[in-house]
Amino acid sequence: MSSSDLPTLSSAQVKQVDALAQERFGISVDWLMEAAGWQVARVCAGMTALVCGVGNNAGDGLAAARHLHRWGKLASVCCLDSARLGDAAARELHALQRIGVEVSSELRLDGAEAIVDAIFGTGLSRKPEGEFAAWIEAVNASRLQVIAVDVPSGLDADTGVAYAPCVTAHTTVTLGLAKPGLLAGDGPRVAGEVWVADIGVPFEAYSAVGVTVPADFFAKGDLVRL
Repeated sequence: MSSSDLPTLSSAQVKQVDALAQERFGISVDWLMEAAGWQVARVCAGMTALVCGVGNNAGDGLAAARHLHRWGKLASVCCLDSARLGDAAARELHALQRIGVEVSSELRLDGAEAIVDAIFGTGLSRKPEGEFAAWIEAVNASRLQVIAVDVPSGLDADTGVAYAPCVTAHTTVTLGLAKPGLLAGDGPRVAGEVWVADIGVPFEAYSAVGVTVPADFFAKGDLVRL
């Protein structure tokens, strides 16, 4: 499938699909977050630090951390401001804490061979600032392998504009469907190798927001390389 034929999902459509999945199809955000975390964790080869922000993207990262802990590949979990996590992401945080995983409000990369970037997701539409920007710069300066969740933090998911600073990823696991910004502008430069991960969203939900997905899109596996 050529990039021009690839089904994509804008940031606005992501919100619509999440709502439809729950309200019309009975699939909660928690379920989608759990599936996203599983898919992200699967591509982490070594000891991994999870670097999380405050949105659903952070929840995906926290879910990934729990799987990596179980597999003996979790170096650390860092969450910029856990008090600001939404309900679903907060539940992922509590699940981690109940199994004894420490979640630090400071950036800790000691012992890590790779980093999962879960700072910003598809909702970003302006330049990162403050401590968010500092964490992005630190991720880039680490020279570790970086796996971005959905889109690299700092990339506009719709336009492909890489704000300054923007994570430069080695691998991006984009959730459900690809985002237009991964294919345009700075997207190909900062996203690295891109995999589209099936997280269990019904194709009927995509259809309801005007996106047609071929019935065999995931026929060869639940991770599709762009």
